[in-house]
Amino acid sequence: MSLSFAILGDGAWGTAVALLLAGRTDHRVALWSARAENGRILKDRRENVRLLPGVPIPQSVLLSTDIAEVVSGADLIIAAIPTVYLRATLKAVAGAVSPSLPVVSLAKGLEMGTFCRPTVILEEVLESRRLAVLSGPSHAEEVSRGLPATVVAASADPELALWIQRCFSTDRFRVYTSSDVVGVELAGALKNIMGIAAGIADGLALGDNAKSALLTRSLVEMARFGVALGAAHATFFGLAGLGDLITTCISPHGRNRHVGYRLGRGEKLAEILSGMSMVAEGIYTTRSVHAKAAQMGLDMPITTEVYRVLYEDKDPLTAVSDLMLRDPKHETSV
Repeated sequence: MSLSFAILGDGAWGTAVALLLAGRTDHRVALWSARAENGRILKDRRENVRLLPGVPIPQSVLLSTDIAEVVSGADLIIAAIPTVYLRATLKAVAGAVSPSLPVVSLAKGLEMGTFCRPTVILEEVLESRRLAVLSGPSHAEEVSRGLPATVVAASADPELALWIQRCFSTDRFRVYTSSDVVGVELAGALKNIMGIAAGIADGLALGDNAKSALLTRSLVEMARFGVALGAAHATFFGLAGLGDLITTCISPHGRNRHVGYRLGRGEKLAEILSGMSMVAEGIYTTRSVHAKAAQMGLDMPITTEVYRVLYEDKDPLTAVSDLMLRDPKHETSV
């Protein structure tokens, strides 16, 4: 029996997932473009020339700007829209999406102002009840070219998580399951902040010792924050946490690391953003997490310094020095 997938969002990851799912002959895949110009180029070129150049989109994938056409007959909705645009985009198409359809989120961020996770936004706007999130170390540049990747599908509904596992799994894409939706979503958002920090360290040429220490302490900070909000501690040492953190902080594909690297080299945030075509979710997540941590009285030193570099124009090298000169502590202290 064939299955139909409606992917909302034609960015790099949405396109890569379309290619992944279309690799099976029993899958029907439709990819929705929110912007008419993007949709036209995709249909004309059968290639995401801006974000995934050189990767052809097979004819079996329906490309459309008509939301009704894309969701018609769908068995699963896949939301591949950056968190910063998620609510507004969903509001524009909510009438076409049945609340009875299961929805899986691919977004890795937290909404500014509300601190809502992507699945919370999906529930509020689409009134969906069967929700899941797919996350982990999975750069679109590699997945779209068939390089191996492993991720986790999390849902409060174990049957939905298992079904998504079966739908997405291939010999090049391995999927584990989890019930910790909060932890998986928070890990995916928080690692982007740490990716900016890692980029700053690379831009300042601080070396491998500094990078290793940063990743280790980043993981502690992520887990501290997540557990305080009800996540499972173990999630941060799995694919959505440690796995994605490593990829984000070392890969040349990482857009958050790219932002941090340029900050470390002395460029200003406004200058960096003016030339970027992709969304670096960590920029917005940093503001949300910094505010939430302050409200909860949580110690988030790396996040605090990234926030100050991004939003208070703090000198990156001074931020590093201030981190290093904090009061000494026992390594396993909370």
